[in-house]
Amino acid sequence: MRRILLLGGASEIGLAIVAECLRDGAADVVLAGRASSPHRADAELAVRRAGARGVEWIDFDAAEPASHPQVIAQVFTRPVDIVIVAFGLLGDAGTWRDHAEAVRVAQTNYTGALSVGVLLGQAMRAQGHGQVVALSSVAGERVRRSNPVYGSSKAGMDGFYLQLGVLLEGSGVRVLVVRPGAVRGRMTAGRRVPLSTTPERVARATVAAMRRGRRMIRVPALFGPIMGVYRHLPASVAKRLAF
Repeated sequence: MRRILLLGGASEIGLAIVAECLRDGAADVVLAGRASSPHRADAELAVRRAGARGVEWIDFDAAEPASHPQVIAQVFTRPVDIVIVAFGLLGDAGTWRDHAEAVRVAQTNYTGALSVGVLLGQAMRAQGHGQVVALSSVAGERVRRSNPVYGSSKAGMDGFYLQLGVLLEGSGVRVLVVRPGAVRGRMTAGRRVPLSTTPERVARATVAAMRRGRRMIRVPALFGPIMGVYRHLPASVAKRLAF
């Protein structure tokens, strides 16, 4: 009996990945998200419609690491086959001017992700199998001035999960880091971003990468050569770019 855990229980990308996973067969799904989430009912309904055998919601707040050991222990009373780490805050170009908001973004995107990652690595290694999917961003490959708080937090999160995959080699546990560009949805509503994609496209690419045993993918794949160039631009050139 397969089980899927979505950390960030109302995440549009996370829910799309869950739905794509359910195409391979029924599974029990645990949605872990804030008790106050206004999207909880819609998330539960979407997963049921996608074919989940059972759906459970547990309270989880990425910004409260002290509560994470209890959450993970609660879920891992039974084996979990797929874990999707899909929570995060976007912020904007002005976030660095707001101390409280900058810290909130960093604590959620990096500290929260590292906290659950450490616990997941231990729990899944103990059970001897499983797949972790960590939703990162191409914004973390080279931090841009347009949103340095978000980019730097994703850079840290991305680096941790890549190395977690290395540390878990031979344990039966695999880690896939997914780097989407801008994804059309609640987080990016009202923003026009070139090369944006959809949750469904990210989901299809993610599940295909899981089947192939990949460690990292970009979505769309065109970001591969784009970031290959951008990462190596001299700082004097990169700072003149509009984004």
